[in-house]
Amino acid sequence: MWVPRIIGVVLVVLGGVWIAQGVGALHGSMMSGHPGYAALGAVTVLAGLVLLVLGWIRRPRG
Repeated sequence: MWVPRIIGVVLVVLGGVWIAQGVGALHGSMMSGHPGYAALGAVTVLAGLVLLVLGWIRRPRG
């Protein structure tokens, strides 16, 4: 199943951007420097990793 893997990759990348903005490493947004967005990004990354693992485990074999 490739859909969960694609969504997982998107969530990991999006969460990484949110973490960078939340800790102030990526400037130019209203999210910059607000630690709550870093926490939200971490949750998003974890959700993406779960989808990646599930997509990898449930892939069709044969």
